[in-house]
Amino acid sequence: MLEETEAFMPNSGNTQTKPANRPANELRFGSIKVVVWRNESRNGPMFNVTVSRLYRDGESWKESHSFGHDDLPVLALALQDAYFWIHNQDTA
Repeated sequence: MLEETEAFMPNSGNTQTKPANRPANELRFGSIKVVVWRNESRNGPMFNVTVSRLYRDGESWKESHSFGHDDLPVLALALQDAYFWIHNQDTA
């Protein structure tokens, strides 16, 4: 379900709301995070995937888009789960 952001005023003077861009799904495997995004197109929904590795820097958590040797098997499993999740959306 999409949440709505604050209303904005276009040039016509009408008040409209714009939906917030929220992930369709988020998968976590330890420090590996895979986020699935759904975008509507003329041909139906399209799905895109972003991947990151979470790490702690002092007191704060950060994300990196660089993966080490030991991250690769976990990343492969996470991407496979994302693939199957997207496939199930297309067939549902």
